[in-house]
Amino acid sequence: MYTKSKALFEQAGKVIPGGVNSPVRAFRSVGGTPVFMQHAKGAYLYDEDGNRYIDYINSWGPMILGHAYEPVVKAIQEYATYSTSFGAPTKLEVEVAELIVSMVPNIDMVRMVNSGTEACMSALRLARGFTGRNKVIKFEGNYHGHADSFLVSAGSGVATLGIQAVPGVTAAVADDTLSAPYNNLPAVEQLIAEHPDQIAAIIVEPVAGNMGCILPQPGFLEGLRTLCDTHGILFIMDEVMTGFRLARGGAQELFGIRADLVTFGKIIGGGMPVGAFAGRREIMEHIAPAGKVYQAGTLSGNPVAMIAGYTLLKTLQEHPAIYTQLEEKTNRLVAGLRETFGAAGIVYQVNHIGSMMSVHFAEYPIIDFTAASGANNELFKRFFHAMLERGVYLPPSAFESWFVCQALTQEDIEFTINAARSAMQAIK
Repeated sequence: MYTKSKALFEQAGKVIPGGVNSPVRAFRSVGGTPVFMQHAKGAYLYDEDGNRYIDYINSWGPMILGHAYEPVVKAIQEYATYSTSFGAPTKLEVEVAELIVSMVPNIDMVRMVNSGTEACMSALRLARGFTGRNKVIKFEGNYHGHADSFLVSAGSGVATLGIQAVPGVTAAVADDTLSAPYNNLPAVEQLIAEHPDQIAAIIVEPVAGNMGCILPQPGFLEGLRTLCDTHGILFIMDEVMTGFRLARGGAQELFGIRADLVTFGKIIGGGMPVGAFAGRREIMEHIAPAGKVYQAGTLSGNPVAMIAGYTLLKTLQEHPAIYTQLEEKTNRLVAGLRETFGAAGIVYQVNHIGSMMSVHFAEYPIIDFTAASGANNELFKRFFHAMLERGVYLPPSAFESWFVCQALTQEDIEFTINAARSAMQAIK
């Protein structure tokens, strides 16, 4: 079934560390050989062996309208004939920035970068430069990319691989990175009290997507906002996953919470390598060349990525019903899975919000990284492979969110539910 994928993985291991260019792709968390994809269309992935899968990864979020969305593909093809990179400003960069500012609350200015990692790294540097402070508070299991500061108590691939301390991250960097359990306001209050006037920023995934899909408890985000206002700390929302996916204005719009800085990822490039950070004018004007906090990038605002993102975001702006339809599809999938797991006598939790969700085999609510780590992740491994064999591609880790796309049909959802029913019968 995976003959070509197995051969390619063996070949890749000779020239690529671990055989993959991003660790979670290696299937270390679930075992087995990673599947090498050849092409994708709509809600489906097709591997090198010709197998088709219903896709619940969506390139880790940005394919909200489905793979190879025709208007985006056509726009990319047209702009690629102009040049794939200028290294100079373009009108399109201005238009994308204006579009983002018009859609997202509480931001005046946007700086384009090349990835979510770079966006979060730059936002943190800006927060330190703006406040004159060095320390930052992050949350256990939240993943903000692989910059040194963010690999302390990180989620996603670090959690998947069970890496507790990352070689190469210096003690000084680790000392400036304070970590608290997600959804635990008293722990944040204690860190602030222990480090008065030293904390530049609190950075958080407003909905955690890198230890499963974990929602903020009532009052958590509001409490963080209040603490930041009280102590002169900048509040950074990492919306690399939630931005433009949970609502046109992201989590800020959905929860009605104001961030000082917000970061975005590949959805603003229609799935191409891109990121951005944004915020109030008084903060953003500290970035060079307007200010002294330096950040630069030759490929920032890449024209091909910009037209792909502009085309996708404009569609989301003009068709708000997409979000209602996505939520309805997710709700049906969640209901079907709950019915399936319940009938099988399996203890489970299904977390979901909008078009994000995750499955945890546990008898208690999954509200933080400790809870996610204590679930029956061995059962998840068997469930993952049983679903893969039945043509459903899930994130290859219990510590990742699932994503639902608009191209998914009701037939696809029912197929997934039936596949889960069959999978449960096979692995019990």
